Amino acid sequence: MRHFGNLDGQPIHEVMLATADAEAKIIEYGAVVRDLKVRRADGAMQRVVLGLETVDDYVRHAPHFGAVAGRYANRIRGGRFTLDGVAHQLVLNQDGRHHLHGGGPTGFGKSLWRCIHHTAASATLVHVSPDGSNGFPGTLQLTCRYTLVGKSLRMELFAHTDKATIVNFCQHSYFNLDGGADILDHSLEVRANLYLPADADLIVNGALQPVSGSPFDYRVARAVKNPGPHGRHIWCDYSFMLRGDKTEASVADGLRLAHAATFASGKSGLKLDCWTTEPVLHIYDGFKVNVPVPGLDGARYGANAGLCLEAQHAPDSPNLPHFPSTVLRPGDLYRQVTEYRFG
Repeated sequence: MRHFGNLDGQPIHEVMLATADAEAKIIEYGAVVRDLKVRRADGAMQRVVLGLETVDDYVRHAPHFGAVAGRYANRIRGGRFTLDGVAHQLVLNQDGRHHLHGGGPTGFGKSLWRCIHHTAASATLVHVSPDGSNGFPGTLQLTCRYTLVGKSLRMELFAHTDKATIVNFCQHSYFNLDGGADILDHSLEVRANLYLPADADLIVNGALQPVSGSPFDYRVARAVKNPGPHGRHIWCDYSFMLRGDKTEASVADGLRLAHAATFASGKSGLKLDCWTTEPVLHIYDGFKVNVPVPGLDGARYGANAGLCLEAQHAPDSPNLPHFPSTVLRPGDLYRQVTEYRFG
């Protein structure tokens, strides 16, 4: 573990994880996966995520690069929800109208975590969110464990609370499997028949729409790029309801993981399979990315530089009771396992 920088006078450390075929760097700011490399078929190591060089760059410029987003990932309409008859108002950090990814500089993806244990191939980090933080009820204690297994990165999340609250977390890495300027020529397959349409603010209304006939039909692997009018790419920042028709038991804990998506680059020969316990996969193709500082090894990150595979619950679920519940109560344990398997 090495000193990476400081945040508000507090030291930020970085942990290096490694196996024979993968290397990862995890920092205590946002529980961020700052770097991840995997071995290609030709033996060379390929960087597969977007990352930055300093803590200051992350604070000022990172669009949640590699972070754990929460206390509630994605969006809540108007930042309002009612739990057990009590109305709650969250901070409005999306254009002053909605709540996004836990809320501004004190959301989990922009906060200080602490690494409490690490081995050659795993790191365990913890974060405590006090009662009332950004409007959320309950003191929430969250543990994140990253483990490299061969070429796979496994993320496990555990949370408990002292008061009923809502929780929704996701890993927010931007993947690029060949180091190119964008991922539009990568191929993508998503195991979903339905997606959640959204309005101009990217707020869902609870409807589910077939992907068939839409620009977002990735049931069969095809290029990420969606040629629209005048040849412009039709961007994607939508949630997909996973079919859950291809599952397997997690040997370590008995949870069932479902295959969510396959992302691949013909240029590098690498593919990424995402497996998760979560019901929804949010796909963001990075169309808004425009980072003004150099990234890892001087890389420049512009539009579509990386693709996010965000395993989570549906956006605005606290206000949409027909979706799986995101309520966590005292005495209950929240658990999530999401794996990014490279081959």
